[in-house]
Amino acid sequence: MANEKPSTQTQPHGDAATRKKTETSVAEAGSSAEKKVTPKNALLGLQHVLVSNVWLDPVFVAGAIGLPLALSSNMVNAIFIVSGLVTLIQATKLVRLPIVQGPSAAFDALMIAAGTAGSLAAAGTSIFISSLIFLVLCLTRVIEKLRFLFAPIVSGVIIFLVGVSLSGFTLSEFLGGAPGDKGFADPKTLAVSIITCVLVVVLSQFGKGMVKALSYLIALVVGTALSLAFGMADFSAVASKPWLGLPKFMPYGSFDFNAAIFVPFFIAYLVAIMEALGVYQAATEIQGTKLQDRQVRYGLAGEAAGSAISSLIGGFTTTAYPQNVALLKVTDEGKTRTRVPVIIAGVVFVVLGFIPKAGAVLSLIPSPVIGGIFLPAAASLISTGFNTLRKVESDDRTQVVIGLSLLLGIALPNALSGLEGGAHVFFSNSILVGAFSVVILKALIIDLPNFIARHADERTKQAE
Repeated sequence: MANEKPSTQTQPHGDAATRKKTETSVAEAGSSAEKKVTPKNALLGLQHVLVSNVWLDPVFVAGAIGLPLALSSNMVNAIFIVSGLVTLIQATKLVRLPIVQGPSAAFDALMIAAGTAGSLAAAGTSIFISSLIFLVLCLTRVIEKLRFLFAPIVSGVIIFLVGVSLSGFTLSEFLGGAPGDKGFADPKTLAVSIITCVLVVVLSQFGKGMVKALSYLIALVVGTALSLAFGMADFSAVASKPWLGLPKFMPYGSFDFNAAIFVPFFIAYLVAIMEALGVYQAATEIQGTKLQDRQVRYGLAGEAAGSAISSLIGGFTTTAYPQNVALLKVTDEGKTRTRVPVIIAGVVFVVLGFIPKAGAVLSLIPSPVIGGIFLPAAASLISTGFNTLRKVESDDRTQVVIGLSLLLGIALPNALSGLEGGAHVFFSNSILVGAFSVVILKALIIDLPNFIARHADERTKQAE
């Protein structure tokens, strides 16, 4: 009896030994070469660094606010260091998935608004308090009560909308901005973005071995070289950046609580949580594993702790990145379940955090190249969302819930774009709108009628 294999009928919420064995089997998957620092894994890690937009958000926010060089460099350094540390801890100890961490785009507009109003100290305080609230929810295991959020119908909608949300940013970079912007749909811009995108698709789908695995990195190098040939890239600003730099503690001032600023930041943190849950689910779907309660609790706790630390040294939140998860599907990482490349990426981020000059090089990669790389990544997430929704039992009620949730998530943000304050933060984000829609609609249209029907059947049986 002692040598018998565990039954395949083990419940999802089995004992601690079963969960531990599941986690160990996932961690040990793959050949020994895939768990070592090989040249291939090093290049895959560098690809994760270059494909992520860890450098993009702080550079964009600092530029839009008009921060002086000292503060803008501090923001970039802080985010690089925290993103690297949280990526390392998440991959090795907490969520134990090949996920890259970085600043959430849900906070970009809020940070810019607070910065232009001279309220960055209040913004940092709001992020710090929001992070602590969710950290407590994780440590007290209250977050596990939200297990219903991981049903295929919910996670499928969120993953799909994460891809749609990423596609909006991607197309803007791909086309060179919006109609009326200088360089929009310029032939050179389109040449760079299209060639970069085509390279990613062709190499990832038809390439073999290292060419397939490094498709994004190859496309990025070729796209950047083409941009230089067209005179679209300028790296001269790198010379003005220092070689070494350390983030300062509370660079924007002491704690400053402002309820009017805190509320929209707290709502934005909900967006980051929804994004993270979608990314966790996408990573496990690609790997062919099942998301565990422990992974959710520890993963979200790690993000909350990282966000709190980041806010104290001049950065903002850290969350799981969908575009890096998309890489798992087009490289060998998803099949082998290796976390080595992401661990290497975390180390690189930490190093870059202390070398502003190196970070400046990344921040100057031309927008068309970024757009060309992200477009296939967004498409991959959308298809992953579709595949997840296929697991949902197909009936009229589930189709109504899925259809309405996707419709509201995609269309409502545009319809309510004129709102301001906390309402704008909520309704302007397709992921948050879709997530709340699918949870509420599922409860009203599926769960509640099923609950009533079950109790009616029980009363009927008792009466008999």
